[in-house]
Amino acid sequence: MAGRRLFIRPTRASDRARVLDLHRAAFGPHEGPVIADLVADLLDDPTAAPRLSLLAERDGRPLGHILFTRATLSPDPGGIQARLLCPLAVSPELQEQGIGGALIREGLSRLREAGCDLVFVLGHPGYYPRHGFHPCRPVSAPYPIPAQNADAWMVRGLSPDALERVEGTTLGCATALDLPHLWAE
Repeated sequence: MAGRRLFIRPTRASDRARVLDLHRAAFGPHEGPVIADLVADLLDDPTAAPRLSLLAERDGRPLGHILFTRATLSPDPGGIQARLLCPLAVSPELQEQGIGGALIREGLSRLREAGCDLVFVLGHPGYYPRHGFHPCRPVSAPYPIPAQNADAWMVRGLSPDALERVEGTTLGCATALDLPHLWAE
């Protein structure tokens, strides 16, 4: 596929089945259906808005998907907009080819332009730091992260000094994500 352009765009309602199939494939037979159901729930959950859902395509074929949903901080430091990256999927045969990174970059750029200050993720500590995320100590996840996985709770600042203003807060998330088993990592 070298030389053919990767196109990243916001998803449309007509993309739903393709997006869910992509997550099923990317996460495999055990986790895939659970993640696809979570994505469907987040796309329907009014508490997840505003959300940013992006699809990566090449020649009209879906290759990857990323979803950012609304997050809140408590106590509210005032004026901080936050999002939660959950989840990111790339077609299994195309992983490690930069598609996930391209989706992250495009998503962060769009969020920065929209005035978002912080993006949080519970993800692989060997992957997300390559994209500017680092372990997050000032803000607690909605549910306790097991100590052995503490570095999987990460944040990326999109505006100057935003992280310094949220010391001692807890992240709130969409209702569809507000389930303890989703935070066990």
